[in-house]
Amino acid sequence: MVNYIWIFLILVGIFFALLTGRIDVINNSILTNGKEGLDLILSILPIIVLWTGIMKIAEDSGLLKKFAHLVQPLLSKLFPDVPKDNPALGYIASNIAANMMGLGSAATPFGLKAMKELQKINPDKETASTPMITFLVLNTAGVTIVPTTVLALRIAHHSANPSEIIIPGVIATFCSSLGGLLLDYFIRRRKR
Repeated sequence: MVNYIWIFLILVGIFFALLTGRIDVINNSILTNGKEGLDLILSILPIIVLWTGIMKIAEDSGLLKKFAHLVQPLLSKLFPDVPKDNPALGYIASNIAANMMGLGSAATPFGLKAMKELQKINPDKETASTPMITFLVLNTAGVTIVPTTVLALRIAHHSANPSEIIIPGVIATFCSSLGGLLLDYFIRRRKR
């Protein structure tokens, strides 16, 4: 669906440029925006690679398992239908840790593995289970302590103080997580 929206917007832009006789704007945009996009990717890439590497080291060293063990009591409350020894809880904890560091790209593999494990214990394979929905809410609205990608973008665009967004970001993502989990909890209680 998003692809259709993008195609529609591009076609409207081209049509409008042709209609107003400003096709030179389209040509300039194609030539300059491609370079700007590549420059942006190249400026963000080292930071993302660094943090993804740190997460890989944390995974290989067992630090993520220790984090999973630390948050186990909280995860048991959030996911009461998931057995305590299920590997999904470890993947969920790893996903949370990566998202807390603002590394959505590093969190994705853990999220996919968590969903795969949750699907194994799902009684109805055609419908998302309650733990799957709760995990999706937690993943989508998760607390971010260090918004790595946003910081990289701010640095790339020469922000005067790139880290000034950390505290408001923590507050906003904490509120979104709390709101999402409370809504999930009330909807879950209402279904039962």
